[in-house]
Amino acid sequence: MNKKFYLKRSDTNTAFIMLAPILVLLTCFVVIPLIYAIIVSFYEWNFYQDSVFIAFENYKRVLKDTLFYKSLLTGVKFALLVIPTQFILAFLFANLIKSIGGRLGGFIKTSIYIPYVVSGVVASLIFMFIYNYNGGLANFILVKLGFERIAWTADIKIVLGSISIPAIWLGFGFTTLIMLAGLNDIPNSYYEAAEIDGANAFQRMIYITIPLLRNIFVYLLVTGITAAIQQFDLPYIMTGGGPLNQTMTPNLFIYNHFKNDPYLGYTISSALLLFIMLGTISALIFTTISSKKSIDS
Repeated sequence: MNKKFYLKRSDTNTAFIMLAPILVLLTCFVVIPLIYAIIVSFYEWNFYQDSVFIAFENYKRVLKDTLFYKSLLTGVKFALLVIPTQFILAFLFANLIKSIGGRLGGFIKTSIYIPYVVSGVVASLIFMFIYNYNGGLANFILVKLGFERIAWTADIKIVLGSISIPAIWLGFGFTTLIMLAGLNDIPNSYYEAAEIDGANAFQRMIYITIPLLRNIFVYLLVTGITAAIQQFDLPYIMTGGGPLNQTMTPNLFIYNHFKNDPYLGYTISSALLLFIMLGTISALIFTTISSKKSIDS
């Protein structure tokens, strides 16, 4: 018993030693800054004057700001445009790659992953050239097909959809490869047994593939929605939040206040409220679509 206890304690100490570097880094760069940000949010604080404690006044100002609510709604709309489209396309493409296999499948996987390593700045510039009113590829194709030119980044009706396309393009490869990994993890024996029982391809997808990808879906939903709501590069470079604040995402709203408002308490308060909102959305996703332990484990 003493030997087992000693081994168990030794393993625990080893685990703590291995975790120590990351715990120190998290404490220095996450925990301490978060606590300090919470403290600053209760002050009228800037770099040039003494701080004045104002309790919850910063939060009250943010919660009374209609542009803050509009930015949150814009972030949610953007996520609703990007995530479902990305999910459907990635799921279909992952199944296609799995069915192809071989060297061609490997080449396709490499090709679709390339946009993911492209920065949002580069993607924004590429699509600004594509959307150019007079010389862009998109309007060139429309004119050749007999349609009128479209102001892709100036029309308030379509501008949010216009910047959602590069967002879908950027994240498509990563989402596809994650789903492909999940598909490859499903044992073929499940499909063979279902096929013997007379299940068609649609039934196999509904009763085997989708349920066994539940954990993959939860992960992609949480990371995808939080990333989409926090989108900054695309609206900042392509539209600057316009026209008429139609692409003013929460992070762009926070950045504009940080740049123009000398009192940082308001900016930090809005960032913390966004943090609470994203945490709530993630909790709702985990509650609604709870992850399950692997069947084979």
